[in-house]
Amino acid sequence: MTTQTQATMLKQLLLRRDAYIYYIFLIVLSFFAVLLHDTAFLSLDNLLNIVRQTTPVTVMAVALCFALAVGHIDLSIGAVVAVSALVAALLLPQYGVLVATVAALGLGAAVGFLNGVLTEKLQVSSLLITLGTMSVLAGVARQLTGMESVPVLHDGFIFWFGGGELFGIPTLLLWTVAMALLGYLLLNKLRFGRHLLAVGGQPQAARAMGIALQRLRVQALMISATGAALAGLLYAGRLQGARYTLGEADLLTVIAAVAIGGTSLFGGRVCIFGAVLGSWLMGMINNGLILSGFSTNEQMVARGVILIVAVAIGVREVKHG
Repeated sequence: MTTQTQATMLKQLLLRRDAYIYYIFLIVLSFFAVLLHDTAFLSLDNLLNIVRQTTPVTVMAVALCFALAVGHIDLSIGAVVAVSALVAALLLPQYGVLVATVAALGLGAAVGFLNGVLTEKLQVSSLLITLGTMSVLAGVARQLTGMESVPVLHDGFIFWFGGGELFGIPTLLLWTVAMALLGYLLLNKLRFGRHLLAVGGQPQAARAMGIALQRLRVQALMISATGAALAGLLYAGRLQGARYTLGEADLLTVIAAVAIGGTSLFGGRVCIFGAVLGSWLMGMINNGLILSGFSTNEQMVARGVILIVAVAIGVREVKHG
């Protein structure tokens, strides 16, 4: 391989449309490293803390990529987080980890199935359907326990979904790695993933190929909601309790993470590792703003600005790509 060929390949790699997330991540990391040089920002403990705190968002971001792949959006994920966490917390004392986990994930899958079926049968936007289920589930979450918190005291549950470590590696980091690898394999290495991307990117061609568009769209929304349910379990394990407010503020963060990570909000293009990096970026920004003394309100403004920029980039790519 000649030097010119290597240079050309390097240039193509650097100019890839999904490469900007890596540049942004490094720029933001460098910015906070300089700004907060006299703090523990770059310490291993703080970086692992960012990963722990963002794991539920990362899981939701990866799962949402499946819905976005087919051109759908799922606004109900935050409410699914709260309800699944509460269901698991209520079932744990009497039925144990397995039943509580299966029930919570099953609830998420059922919500995703309902979202998908209603979207396909009524032929309306998934945004409207999931907005409705978000409202319903938010009410259910408040009704389940009378707006009271439910403690999680089961050591096994807390180990696997919260503060445990395997061979010195936090279980929350393992969940992040497992979800990222699973999402990447499903969407990039299996026929199922290729069909999802075809449905979102070229639906007419996909229909001509005999692909069952409606079934795949329903399955994509099921994966999205099931991922949100898993995030609810991770929240309950890390915080050792469940409350109706869990996941309430995560929707914008998740959408920003996937959008700035290179996933199209309009279907047909997904970047799983970009979504993971995007969620870490959002977590790093929150962490940096906190260490810099910014208030919660100012952090919300920053997240909103990032979301606007991410969506603007996505719209520009649709128009020009």
